[in-house]
Amino acid sequence: MNKDAKYVGCHILLKEVIVVRDLDLIKSVLVRNFDSFAYRKKAFDRNADPLFGQSLAFINGPKWREVRALLSPAFTSSKMRGMFGPIDMCADNFSRQFLDLYRDKEEIDTKDAFARYANDVIATCAFGVEVDSLKDRENEFYVTGRRCTDFKNIPLANLVLIKNFPSLSKKLGMRLISKSDTDYFIKVITSTIRTREEKGITRPDMLQIMMEARDTKSYESLLDITAQAFIFFIGGLESTASHMCLIANELAAHPDIQKRLQDEVDAAMEKCNGKPTYEVVNNDMPYMDAVFSETMRLYPVSPIRRLVSEDFEFPPALPGCKPYVAKKGIEIIIPSCAILKDPNYYEDPETFNPDRFLNKKSITFDIKNLGFGIGPRNCIGNRFAILETKILFLHLLTKCNLELCKKSPVPFEHDKYSFVPNAKNGFWLKMSRRQ
Repeated sequence: MNKDAKYVGCHILLKEVIVVRDLDLIKSVLVRNFDSFAYRKKAFDRNADPLFGQSLAFINGPKWREVRALLSPAFTSSKMRGMFGPIDMCADNFSRQFLDLYRDKEEIDTKDAFARYANDVIATCAFGVEVDSLKDRENEFYVTGRRCTDFKNIPLANLVLIKNFPSLSKKLGMRLISKSDTDYFIKVITSTIRTREEKGITRPDMLQIMMEARDTKSYESLLDITAQAFIFFIGGLESTASHMCLIANELAAHPDIQKRLQDEVDAAMEKCNGKPTYEVVNNDMPYMDAVFSETMRLYPVSPIRRLVSEDFEFPPALPGCKPYVAKKGIEIIIPSCAILKDPNYYEDPETFNPDRFLNKKSITFDIKNLGFGIGPRNCIGNRFAILETKILFLHLLTKCNLELCKKSPVPFEHDKYSFVPNAKNGFWLKMSRRQ
C-alpha cells in the first residue's frame, strides 16, 4: 500500500470500501460535498428494532434532515445554558456521594461510578425523569439502560449479521434492543409527556422541544420521540462515561497536569463564590477544554463512515493516476484514529499533552481533530457531552485528588470487544480528599 495515496480501496467481508486518508479529500467528503456522502449504512430495521432504526444516527434522506432540524435547537448555547442547572445539580450530588462512598476504598470502579452520573444527567435532560443512581443503585432506569448498552452479552454472530447483512438480519427479525426494553422506554416517555401536559410543566430539555414539534397522541410519534431520546442515551451513557474514565485515568497518571487543572478549577470556583455558572464553566476553564480535547485525540471513538449517496468522482489517488468514480452505495471510511495519532499532524502523538489544545475551544474542530466528526452529520450532542464532563470534573477536582491504584490501566490496553475506548480490565483508581 502506497502511504502517499489519497485513498485506497479494500474489502470488509464481501463489501467494497474506500479508505480516505488525505485531509483535503476528507473535508470534501464530510463538508464541501456532503450531499454526495450524506447517508450512513442502514444497519437496523425500523420495524424490528425501532429504537435504533428510527433514530437520528441511522436514518437517511429527507427523514434525517427533518429530525436533525428538529433536534438541533436543543443543543444551542441558549438551551445548554437552560440545562446547566439540572446538570450541575447532578454533578454536585454525585461528587458529594462519591467522596462518602469511596474515600476509604483502595480501588474504585470509575466506569461504574461515571456511568451512573451520565445516566442521571441523560435521564433528567432527555427523558425528563430524576434518578439518583449512586444512592438507588438498582433503579429501573439505570438497570434497563445498562442492559441495552452492554453489547458484550449479544452473540458476535448477531452483531456481524446486523452490521454487515442488514437485509438478512431483517428477515430473521434480529434486534439489539428487546421488545420489553423498548416498551419500557416508550412507557417512560409517555408517562412524562402526560404529566407535563396535564400539569402544564415545561422544562428546558430535549424532550420539551420534541413535544412541541410532534403530535404526542399517536403511537408512531411517541415511538419516534423515544427513538431520538434513546440514541442520545446510548451515545451519552457509554461513550461519555468512558471518556470521563479516560480523563480521570490520565489525570491520575500525570499529577502535575492534575494539579494545574485543580488550580484552574479553584480559581473558577472562587470567581463564582463556590456556585458554578454556565459562563464560568464555558469560558473560564481553557485548560479543562485542552484536557478534554487531548483525551479525545488520544482515545478516539471509532472511524467515521459514510455511504456514497450519488456517484462521485475522486481525484487521482497518486500523481499520474486516473480519477476514480465511486459508485452509489460504496462505503467510505475515514480512519480518524490514524489521523489523530499521525506524527505529521501531532508532535509526539502517543504522549498526553493538553498544551497542544490550549486556548482552542473543545467545540471548535479543524479537519485534523475528528473526535466528534465534522460537517452537517457530526455528533449533534457534542456541546452537551463537553458541558456535562466539565461540570463533573469541576466538582470532583474541587473535592478530591485522583490517584493510581494497583489495578489502574497504566499502560492503557484496549478492550477489543468494546465499541468505545474501554480498558481491557476496567477502569480503576483511588482518591483522597483535598484539604
